[in-house]
Amino acid sequence: MKQETSLNFLEQFLPEGTFEQIAPFFKTHTIHLTLTHERKSVLGDYRNPYGDQPYHRISINATLNKYSFLITLLHELAHLLTYVHFKNTVSPHGKEWKTQFRHILIPYMGKRIFPADVEKALHAYLHNPAASTCTDAQLYKALYRYDDKKPGFKLIDDLGLNQHFATDDGRIYEKLEQLRTRSRCRDLKSGKVYFFQGIVEVKHIRRKQVA
Repeated sequence: MKQETSLNFLEQFLPEGTFEQIAPFFKTHTIHLTLTHERKSVLGDYRNPYGDQPYHRISINATLNKYSFLITLLHELAHLLTYVHFKNTVSPHGKEWKTQFRHILIPYMGKRIFPADVEKALHAYLHNPAASTCTDAQLYKALYRYDDKKPGFKLIDDLGLNQHFATDDGRIYEKLEQLRTRSRCRDLKSGKVYFFQGIVEVKHIRRKQVA
């Protein structure tokens, strides 16, 4: 389900004191903002004016925590600014977009808007911003701490060795070894060993739950 929202409605999704800095973007540019609740792998999206839709279109996953929401919104606004300056002549996440993103994110740094762990990860991330915060493990893990989590769910990196977990398809694994960005895990049913990215969210299964 998608919901088109008024500008004032946006304030409840943002960290305190940041709405006033975001609002001018919507006064300067004609933006249709859509909040969506269904996407898991896509945090936000930008579409430039085209044909019978002569306005900028931004959609944001409304289930994001307020820090992720702000970063994602600024990410998409950086796409808007890049389009305004360069149209479609540059790479979507090239140096032009990186410059715009840094330019509009830096004013939020050092003002206690973000928790200390998120701000530290953001500083590192800004050296070379990626297409998604999901591709930066340290930033993703810092932001994940502020999510509303379902009971029992954790990142694989946060599981101890020899602990069990279930994936979305119901298969159960044991974490055998923690590597730098991945973990070596064994499928309890087949005995086969697989490697999982550390930022994958799984359901922690206690040993007594494993029949």
